[in-house]
Order: sequence, then structure tokens, then C-alpha cells
Amino acid sequence: MTRSLLSIDDLGREGIETVLALTREFRDVSSRPIPKVPALRGKTIANCFFEDSTRTRISFEIAAKRLSADTITFTQKGSSLSKGESLRDTVRTLCAMGVNALVCRHEASGAPARIAQWVDVPVINAGDGAHEHPTQALLDVATVADHRGDLGGLRTLIVGDIAHSRVARSNVLAFSAMGAQVTVCGPATLLPPGGESWPAEVTTDLDAALEKADIIYLLRMQKERIEADPVFGSIKEYVQMYGLTAERAARLDPDVLVMHPGPMNRGIEIASEAADLPASLVEEQVANGVAVRMAVLYLALGGTP
Repeated sequence: MTRSLLSIDDLGREGIETVLALTREFRDVSSRPIPKVPALRGKTIANCFFEDSTRTRISFEIAAKRLSADTITFTQKGSSLSKGESLRDTVRTLCAMGVNALVCRHEASGAPARIAQWVDVPVINAGDGAHEHPTQALLDVATVADHRGDLGGLRTLIVGDIAHSRVARSNVLAFSAMGAQVTVCGPATLLPPGGESWPAEVTTDLDAALEKADIIYLLRMQKERIEADPVFGSIKEYVQMYGLTAERAARLDPDVLVMHPGPMNRGIEIASEAADLPASLVEEQVANGVAVRMAVLYLALGGTP
């Protein structure tokens, strides 16, 4: 893998498999009575979150600490950005203090890539606007691999607000790179322009797509990134047409895997009855996030597979 991780395309299948192999090793570390290794002792990692986060931010912090790295968490609120300092000067200031890697989440698509041009330390994309979220895709692939082994041929259905979802973009790239058959589904107003160029089928018919799915991946409505007029008639209409309702969940084969990157809006894109199915992997996704991010940080800072 390259030092920086800005897109799933930076990895390809071979790079993803390298991350998965290390993830399995670091998951064993996390199960120890003292879940810590000295792999990154002496390194300092700055978690730069210019946009709100719970799961990603905390799991990166835990991952760095389990590798024995020092961590600092930088947020926009209370920083010199509020005084007019540029993003470029902010990240270069952090690097001048001796930071060895930057984990960046930003509301603007492409921000981590631009930051990587300004600094000479690895930059990890922790989610940029509606562009990508590569470590989420990696933990999702790792979670499915735990249950299905080889992803080749698995029919993966991603449902919801595809147009504004960085998770959708990264997951389409990651799952297709691993040989899965990917379909994206949502109302026409929430499908991405140019989506026909993605390595995925596109449909607006959820019920027909559900009949063929091995994995159902639900996405919430990205209200913070929707700037236009309402993109569907009502919440009730959306639930009826695109929600994984209790009725739809009851029709699923027991071995169909149900996934969601969080935070979930129960009762909208996913009913509680679906979120809490035995085949729901939502909590496993969160748990795997720590080991995956340990692997990414280790590789970014010079570790060997």
C-alpha cells in the first residue's frame, strides 16, 4: 500500500488483501488482556476531524494507542481556523510540531488529497465529503470475509442515498475489486450522476433486487450534504419504497447478511427488526474498525506485512 490512503483505488485487490491479513493479526492483539503492541512507539498521529464523527474518530484513536503511538485530536472548533488561518497553514503547523501522520475527515470532497500535496507525512482519508471513506470499506470487506471467506461472486446490494454517500463509493470499489457483484439501489433522485460508469448495476426496484442479494447494505439519508429541493416525496414514502422494513426483513433468507455503516436511523432506512436480526453485522463492523485502522496506520508508517 502507498504511504497515504486517499482512495480504495490506492490499494487494489492485492493491497486490500494485505490490509485484511494484518487486520486478522491485530484483531488477535485486541483480544489480549493488555491489547497493545509497541509497533508505532515514538510516532505521533494527529486525528484531524473537521467534520463530526463518533465511530471513525474514536476507533482511529484506539487503533493508534494499541500500536503504542501518541495521539492528538484536532477539531475545527476552538482552533485558529476560526481566526482565518488556512487549512494549508493549519496542517503544515501540525507537521512542524513533529506529527508523523495525519488522519483527516473533511466536509469537502478531495480535501485529504489536497492536504497530502501540502505535507510530507502520510495522510489517511477518514471521509471526505461525498467522495470516499476507504477505511469504512476495508472494515466492511473484512467483516464479510469473516462470514463468507472469498467474496468472489457474492451479490452485494447497497441501498439508499447513493448520490451523497462516500461509503457507497468506496464500498463499490472495494467489493468489486474483491470479485463481488455489486448493485446500487435508490430513488432516481438519489442515484449519482455518471453512476453507469461505476463497476456496479444500478436499479430503482428494491424488492426485485432483494430477491437476488447475499448482502444488504443500508445507507442513511445524507441530509447534511443535500442542498437541493426535497429529493423524495416524504419520509413515509421513502420507507415504503426503499426501507428495509420488518415485512421485507421477514422475507429474507436467514443467511442474508445485513449491514449499515452507522449512525442508523431506525424506522427509516432500516427497521429495528432488521437491524437486530441474527444475520445483522452492524456491531461486528464497528468492532472490526479498530483492527482495520491499526493495519492501515501500521502500513502507512512503514510497517511491513
